[in-house]
Amino acid sequence: QVQLVESGGGLVQTGGSLRLSCVASGSIAGIMAWYRQAPGKQRELVVSITSADDAYTADSVKGRFTISRDNAKNTVYLQMNSLKPEDTGVYSCLADRWGLGNYDSWGPGTQVTVSS
Repeated sequence: QVQLVESGGGLVQTGGSLRLSCVASGSIAGIMAWYRQAPGKQRELVVSITSADDAYTADSVKGRFTISRDNAKNTVYLQMNSLKPEDTGVYSCLADRWGLGNYDSWGPGTQVTVSS
């Protein structure tokens, strides 16, 4: 397990942009991902990326959100453009440290609020 620390959340107007960062305390061999949870809703996978930069993007954010990864810095980024009120939630970073196919590390999350 590694420690993950997210940053970059905040309050933004509809149509605005934010860039989230997640720094791991050690190297990550497997997938890194961003999940989000809106009030009263289940947590959902937003984006994920392998160590080889193969990315998955949920349909709800496709064309607006982009995940990237810097393995040298043990960091994953989430660029969010054209934000909508329904993107509001707590965004958490998860990681599969050893590449075993399951997330074993997760951060405390960062709040993203999109005002209408």
